Amino acid sequence: MILAVEDDPWIRLFQIILDPATPPARTAAFAHFVAHDLPDFSGWLTRLRENVGSLYPSEVRLVKDEADFTANLAGATVAAVESFAVGEKEIAAADGALKIVQKYGAVTTSIDRAACERAGVRVLTLKRRANVATAEHAFALMLALARKIHASANRISVEQLQAAGYDPAVFDRTHTANGNWGRVLNTLTLYRRQIGIVGMGEIGREMALRAHAFGMRIVYTQRHRLSGREETDYHASYATLDDLLAQSDVVSLHLPDTASTRGIISGRELSVLKRGALLINISQPLLIDRAALLDALASGRIGGFGLDVPYDEPGRADDPLLGFPNVVITPHLGASPRQNSLDDFIEMLTNLARALGTV
Repeated sequence: MILAVEDDPWIRLFQIILDPATPPARTAAFAHFVAHDLPDFSGWLTRLRENVGSLYPSEVRLVKDEADFTANLAGATVAAVESFAVGEKEIAAADGALKIVQKYGAVTTSIDRAACERAGVRVLTLKRRANVATAEHAFALMLALARKIHASANRISVEQLQAAGYDPAVFDRTHTANGNWGRVLNTLTLYRRQIGIVGMGEIGREMALRAHAFGMRIVYTQRHRLSGREETDYHASYATLDDLLAQSDVVSLHLPDTASTRGIISGRELSVLKRGALLINISQPLLIDRAALLDALASGRIGGFGLDVPYDEPGRADDPLLGFPNVVITPHLGASPRQNSLDDFIEMLTNLARALGTV
C-alpha cells in the first residue's frame, strides 16, 4: 500500500511506523525525542504495527510541498495531510487509487469534501490531544498571570512576601475575612473579560471552548471569517485585528510560523493593544517582534506576557524578557506530554486500518 504524507515533524511518524525503508537514523532520533515519556519506543512500534494488520508494511512518501504532494499521489491509497489542500486535482492525480484522505486534525477547511464524496473517497479526521494540551497550556499561562501565581507561589510567610516586595497585613478577624492577607496587587478575574483569539484554527477553537467555559466574551480574527454556524458553536464574534487588540483584556496568538505571520504583532500593533492587557503566545515567538515587545513591557503597556516557545531554543538565562516581573516563559511545553501525540497516532492508524479493512 502507498501513502502520500505531508512532511511535518510529528506526521513523519507515519513513515517510522509503517515503512520498513525508513532510515534507521530517523527512527533513532524519534526514539530519543520521546524517551523521557516513552522509554520503550521500539516496543510501542511493535505493538502498534500488530494492531493495524496489513497496513504494515506500506510505502510512505513524505512530501515537502503541495506540488510534490500532487506529483507523489499516483497509486496512493491514502493521503495524509495537515495543511495541504485536497480537491479534484489531487484526487485525479491518484489515478483512481485514492480511498481515504486522513486529516491530521479535525478542521477540514482545506479539503473539498464534496469532491471526495463524488469520487468515493472517505475523509477521516482526528481531534488531536496535543492541540487540546496546547490550549490548556495557554490557559495555564493566562491564569498564572491573571492570578499572579507566578509571582506569589510558594511565598507564604510574611518574610517571604516582604522579600518579594509585598506588604502583608494582619486583619482583625473579628470584623473581616482574611483573604489576600499578602496584599498581592492587580489580580484579574477572567469571568466576563474579553479574550481576543488571533487565529481560529485547531488550537484557537480549543481555546474558544475553554474561554466560554470561563464565562469570557470571545472575539477572533483571521484571514477567512468562520461561518455563522461555526461562530455560534464557538460563541465567538469576528473583529479586525486592531479592534481585537484595542478592546480585549487578553490576547492569545494561535498562528503558524510563516513569512506572512512573522512580526504580525509589531510596534504598531502593541501601541494599539489595550493598556494592561495580557498577551499570550503559545505558537511561535517570531509572531511578535522581540524589540517592540521589550519596549512595550518596559513602558508598562502590557499587563502580563506569557510565552511557551522561547525566542532562542534552548533559552538563555540572560534573556532580557526574564527581567520583567509580569512575564512567564516555559520551555516549549504546550503539547506535552509526548503521549498525547503518540496516542493520536494509535487512534488514527487504528481507525485507518479499520476503514481500509486491513484488520
